Amino acid sequence: FMKPERCAAVAYSQPILCDAEALLVPAGNPKGFESYADIAADDSATMGAPGGGTEEKLALDAGVPRDRVIVVPDAQSGLKMLQDGRIDVYSLPVLSLNDLLAKSGDTNLEVFAPVKDAPVYCDGAAFNQRDTDLRDAFDVELAKLKESGEFAAIIEPYGFSAEAAISTDRD
Repeated sequence: FMKPERCAAVAYSQPILCDAEALLVPAGNPKGFESYADIAADDSATMGAPGGGTEEKLALDAGVPRDRVIVVPDAQSGLKMLQDGRIDVYSLPVLSLNDLLAKSGDTNLEVFAPVKDAPVYCDGAAFNQRDTDLRDAFDVELAKLKESGEFAAIIEPYGFSAEAAISTDRD
């Protein structure tokens, strides 16, 4: 992902793939969770997240108390904990939760995305900072691929959004 500390070390291309945070909740989102702050505001709510991951940090930063952020070892465990009612919400990026939900076939759950007030993360090709001519040439070809519709045809079958990568261009 393009992060400030990484941008200081490399010259990134325009975004190639982007993803946002999401919440896996019971169907109908009965508690109305749309943000980590919503979870923090519900004194009874518990949330599952990968330990040390972005979702855990975002939840804690939004005020969800440590004892209500349940660290889960993997996505399947988070899904199972939500299905069993041991947590009220599970958080991962949109693509991860959409894939998890599709593979589970559980119609009693749904994905809410994007989480309000959470960042959208993009990745790009990383170039040596002295190779900006190469990076710029790459960006020209990437733009052609996006404009032609071929970019969308390549990435969208895998659940990625071509529109998200186009609307968050680096410049």
